[in-house]
Amino acid sequence: MAYSLELYLEDLFFTPQNQIPLIKEENWQIYLEKWLNSLDLDFDPTKIYEMTLRLTNDEDIKSFNAQFRDKNQPTDVLSFAALETDFPDFDMDLVALGDVIISVETAEKQAQLHLHSLEIELLWLASHGFLHLLGWDHPDDESLKEMLNLQKFLLHTIGIESESLKEWCE
Repeated sequence: MAYSLELYLEDLFFTPQNQIPLIKEENWQIYLEKWLNSLDLDFDPTKIYEMTLRLTNDEDIKSFNAQFRDKNQPTDVLSFAALETDFPDFDMDLVALGDVIISVETAEKQAQLHLHSLEIELLWLASHGFLHLLGWDHPDDESLKEMLNLQKFLLHTIGIESESLKEWCE
């Protein structure tokens, strides 16, 4: 049984400055669909699951963080899970998972701090946001550790191994 994912990528960081994105849209699609299929989910395999991934800057994510979390500061990743809402089930072929927003500026700082590439940091943050869309949360240290280990597993499924990831999961 395989799940299908429709990804909508909003790259507001790289393209306006005519920079080449680190991760191409087709690779994001492959990675996220592989993640969806690597988890033990009780989803309907006949449906197509959709999500939006927005790569942006600190100013943009700060606005979302202030509006939705009452925190007037930038953050690394925000997730808005559609599955947590009480929308009626119209028995459609598409199921919205939600939106993940990543600040590339904050990701750059964190990548330097953790001594790994920006690509790894973006994938790490995307995996975190993705798990939130699927219902994972981390209200305490134990659930955070479990979620971080799941993120490490997701990166492993796409061939990413990094010594810097170990420190988050130990």
